[in-house]
Amino acid sequence: MNQLEHKKVADVQLYINGEFIHAAGSGYFDNKNPFTNEVINRIAKGDRSDIEKAATAAQEAFLNGPWGSMKLKDRMMYIERIADLIDEEVDEIAILETLDTGLPISQTRKMVGRAAENFRFYSRMVQTRMHGDAYQVDDEFINYTVYQPLGVVGLITPWNAPFMLTTWKIAPALATGNTVILKPAELSPLSANKIAGIMKKAELPKGVFNVVHGFGETAGDALVKNEKVKAISFTGETTTGKTIIRNAAGTLKKTSMELGGKSPLIVFDDAEFERALDAAVWGIFSFNGERCTANSRVFLHKNIKDKFVSKLKERVDNIVIGDPAAPETQIGPLIDHSHFNKVSGYIEMAEEEGCAIYQGSVPEAVKAGNFVPPTLLLEASNDMRICQEEIFGPVMAVIEFETEEEVVRMANNVEYGLAGYVWTNDIKRGHRVAQAIDSGMLWVNAQNVRDLRIPFGGMKASGIGREGGHFAIMEFYTEPKAIHVAMKDHHIPQFGKKK
Repeated sequence: MNQLEHKKVADVQLYINGEFIHAAGSGYFDNKNPFTNEVINRIAKGDRSDIEKAATAAQEAFLNGPWGSMKLKDRMMYIERIADLIDEEVDEIAILETLDTGLPISQTRKMVGRAAENFRFYSRMVQTRMHGDAYQVDDEFINYTVYQPLGVVGLITPWNAPFMLTTWKIAPALATGNTVILKPAELSPLSANKIAGIMKKAELPKGVFNVVHGFGETAGDALVKNEKVKAISFTGETTTGKTIIRNAAGTLKKTSMELGGKSPLIVFDDAEFERALDAAVWGIFSFNGERCTANSRVFLHKNIKDKFVSKLKERVDNIVIGDPAAPETQIGPLIDHSHFNKVSGYIEMAEEEGCAIYQGSVPEAVKAGNFVPPTLLLEASNDMRICQEEIFGPVMAVIEFETEEEVVRMANNVEYGLAGYVWTNDIKRGHRVAQAIDSGMLWVNAQNVRDLRIPFGGMKASGIGREGGHFAIMEFYTEPKAIHVAMKDHHIPQFGKKK
């Protein structure tokens, strides 16, 4: 019996003004386990009135509570305390994340472990980097800038890797002095409820952090349109991002959008073969393929294509598919049956478009889950729909190229521009191709390694704005204010004064 079997999980309530409460309408929705498609528990279904209650509490905490006027060192004590509490709960959070999302436990443990560092990093960043500039104008003026928190911010987070990605937003938002309303994805609510418990245990002042569960069309829409909310940070798919930007315009909110991707991985014939192979396989088949930066399009130079494809097939045959709670599992089930149908539909489409399909096999014992095996779409061409649209599953399209100019053109011929990967031992070409690709992030001879100091975000339909580093704290979660101080009696025009 594994550690997830028969795990009892209590129903989840909203967290508003420092208390766990029922939704105003007393409604709930079912939360299902992707591995069994059985109901785990019920989640309180928040709506517009719950969002308004949370916004009122958050605004009060910012304007009149201790948070808005708290000294920096005291606020950072809370941020560090939250990190310590996450460290104490890593195993429990990882289990909940696996139960909720179907991500393998070996991967959720690593992701949850990174979440505490999100808080510690932003504690350091706010104390060392969030400062303004001073500009002297001869002996007449000293002009300087300061950064002030926005007030109430809304965070709308995704269902893939929810705990790590949610803390990535919460940490800079709180560290910079804002109050927060979190609307987590309805498909993976458990770890959001856990972090609400951590905030309560940390004795965060009432109203500083709030969680309203519910659906995008109701709770999410109300959060975006609420006048008390000054900014929305969203991670998710592009169509929803466009809707949020339109709806936020009515109240002139700041928005940060981390959206979809169709990221290329390019392997030239001089690349270090085995390392490129490792990166290509890990980059699409880890996280069950449900990651925005996944290398879903793999471009192979014609001189190495056949050998590379042969090795890809060997890897696909050996990837361990199964119970996400088992430590040896490498691919678990997709988030829900609707997403399973979507991904499966794209594989059928690929066959219709002329691809050869090569897949691993799902063990009979786990077929109750939403399993799509690791899949190669061979003999693909970049103009196919399966190479243009985000599939968000363990599906790799393999495309042949011959010249540098050709592969750059194909890599850029897509509406997305989030990430890209270049494998070559010609470092000049590595730099050249990386700079030519229209993506917000590029890795040369590396897989997707995370550096909190570096901006994270995309171009084109992959988003607006950047997360990470000082980009989060000084470009999104705060506003710069310019202050001009006269140091002497400078000339002021005297309109209307009698001579």
